[in-house]
Amino acid sequence: MNTQETMPTDLDNLLADVKSPTDAPLKLRANTSGQLRRNTLVQLRWAAIVGQAVTLLVVSLILKYEYPVWPCVAIIALSVLVNLITTYAYELERRVGDREAGMQLGFDLIQLAGLLWLTGGISNPFALLILAPVVTSATTLNKKVLFTLGLLATGFSFALLFTFQPLPWDPIGSFTLPFTFRVGVWIAILVGSAFTSLYAWRVTRESRRMSDALAATEAVLAHEQKLSALGGMAAAAAHELGTPLATIQVIAKEMSRELDPVTPLGEDAALMLSQAKRCRGILEQLSMRGDAGDAIHDSLSLEDLLEEAAEPYIAFGKDISLDVRGEGHTPTLRRQAELLYGLKNFVENAVDFAKDSVELTGIWDSQNLTIIIGDDGAGFDPTIKGRLGQPYVSKRQRPKQVDELAGGLGLGVFIATTLIERTGGKVNFGQSPLGGAQIRIVWPRKNAELFI
Repeated sequence: MNTQETMPTDLDNLLADVKSPTDAPLKLRANTSGQLRRNTLVQLRWAAIVGQAVTLLVVSLILKYEYPVWPCVAIIALSVLVNLITTYAYELERRVGDREAGMQLGFDLIQLAGLLWLTGGISNPFALLILAPVVTSATTLNKKVLFTLGLLATGFSFALLFTFQPLPWDPIGSFTLPFTFRVGVWIAILVGSAFTSLYAWRVTRESRRMSDALAATEAVLAHEQKLSALGGMAAAAAHELGTPLATIQVIAKEMSRELDPVTPLGEDAALMLSQAKRCRGILEQLSMRGDAGDAIHDSLSLEDLLEEAAEPYIAFGKDISLDVRGEGHTPTLRRQAELLYGLKNFVENAVDFAKDSVELTGIWDSQNLTIIIGDDGAGFDPTIKGRLGQPYVSKRQRPKQVDELAGGLGLGVFIATTLIERTGGKVNFGQSPLGGAQIRIVWPRKNAELFI
């Protein structure tokens, strides 16, 4: 089997594998819609209802302030009614789309604006709660809904600057906040809404990008583990087919002895015997790669590891050189899918971006094993050097002869780094003596999971 044909050569092939319903049911999120459960909206509204009711009771019964109690109760009761209808008429555990979530959060804004109008408008300390629906939409919904709710909150808060029922001061009407102060409160609400929404949106966006990148990494690892398992599957097949094939061979041999070799039946028997022997030879080779050779197959010398990582890219027209040296006991490594795929990905990147040559160097001592992958390309862009190894970071200058369509989304280095770190290695990015990029990977020799 050609290793190069089975390995995904770029991120597009990887994402195609990820989206395949037969290979892996995993699908990467393409947008931010459908992230809120209906039950979450209902629970948030119940919390708001309880908070509003408790606040009105404290102001009325403890502080003894007068305000339009029954209109406020009616507005809170409207929220209770909406929650009850939602609870009994719809499935709460279902994730809702952006439209329904936006409508529910819009209702919450209208309900809150009605309460604020009855209790002092923008002068009410609880006017800050206008931020809540907007920030919630920033973390879960798309930009269209976010802007709509933002404009709605801005319009309501601006209207509350000019029209509202007075706060229930004691005595009534004894104090009124200056208009300039109310404008300042309104501006503070706008700035706070914009800042917190932007912050929440950026944090959520980065979290989703990281989640998607990790999902792609898991898909790559599953793919590589399937390839690694082929040797064992071949050995199992050889073991199971050995007995019936031996029976066929014995029968074919007996038929050859009984039949005249110059007759058509004799020729068929001889052909059957020769083909049975050929199948036995193939099964013996498979067994040597599988059951009979597991101890050998599952262990790698450093030189074998580098040769296997470089083998798929030898025919790419670049000079790939290997240098293996060290002090003390020569390390023997366990064959791991993460290790092989990570190295192959780094080598592939080096070959893609190199002008003429790539160097693979393996160095060991009593403390560490180090693998260095260097090329003579343009090197890493200084503007992204500090973010290398993070998802969706891709900005290196390719040589002119490399097809620009080979560029990916910046997941390759992240996936390789993540897989290498799973084996206990540490990846560093720098400049190669050849003038291009250099990737240095270091494993401590005390890592019992990697070294035999």
